[in-house]
Amino acid sequence: MIVIAKILLCLGFLSYASYRDIKERRVGNRVWVIMLAVFSPFIIYELATSSSLVTYLIQMAISFGLIFVFSYVLFYLGAFGGADAKLLMVISIVFPFYPAFTMGGTYFPTEGVPIMNFFTFTVFGNSILLTIIVPLGLFIYNLSRPDVKTTLKKPYFMFIGYRAPIGGLEGRHVKLMQQHEKDENGNVQTYFRRSGKEIDRETLEELRDYSKKEIIDNKVWVTPGLPFIVPITAGFLTAVFYGDLIFKLTLYFMA
Repeated sequence: MIVIAKILLCLGFLSYASYRDIKERRVGNRVWVIMLAVFSPFIIYELATSSSLVTYLIQMAISFGLIFVFSYVLFYLGAFGGADAKLLMVISIVFPFYPAFTMGGTYFPTEGVPIMNFFTFTVFGNSILLTIIVPLGLFIYNLSRPDVKTTLKKPYFMFIGYRAPIGGLEGRHVKLMQQHEKDENGNVQTYFRRSGKEIDRETLEELRDYSKKEIIDNKVWVTPGLPFIVPITAGFLTAVFYGDLIFKLTLYFMA
């Protein structure tokens, strides 16, 4: 079945992109070019067999146009990565209509196709909701650590970061949540910043020096950089097999 084949192929690309995003926080443009090339036969076939070519093209144009504008605005505001935007754009072309299919006697998505038949927006909306798991996961992780008594002194930060040894920060995809500044008396003051600071070589040497002099602890608060393609992949799976989480939550609260 064409729909199932497209979903499985897309999952293959999403899995690879997620791996690259986790490992390097970067996915090359070649991945999206190859993805479009692989799906070209499917797109051509669907165009050729469509009952209404004009309707198909209009739906594809709207799907791509909306996600292009939406992604561009978020990218411009710094809330979105370039790879994330390109991935959603490719999905909007590959799936201009919501993919629905029957497997093993069960209809998917189980909650039905939402009224707004734009699959990519459902994927994006689901991925945003599923990122809630990240803060909860960090909090549980912090509670399980041996130094939880020290960690509990900053309960708010337990949801957005964790304490890591200074010696293990090099090469990690994390940002420093602590900022150290010397006052006019030469004392080091520590400030916390929610957004985090890039850890360059100079910052790392400064932290090591402060730790060696016992000015600060040998562990500092860091916040992990979120590889957003991973939530997009989870949002894709949820959209395919369950449906639109935002739509269902809206109906639930209205009821």
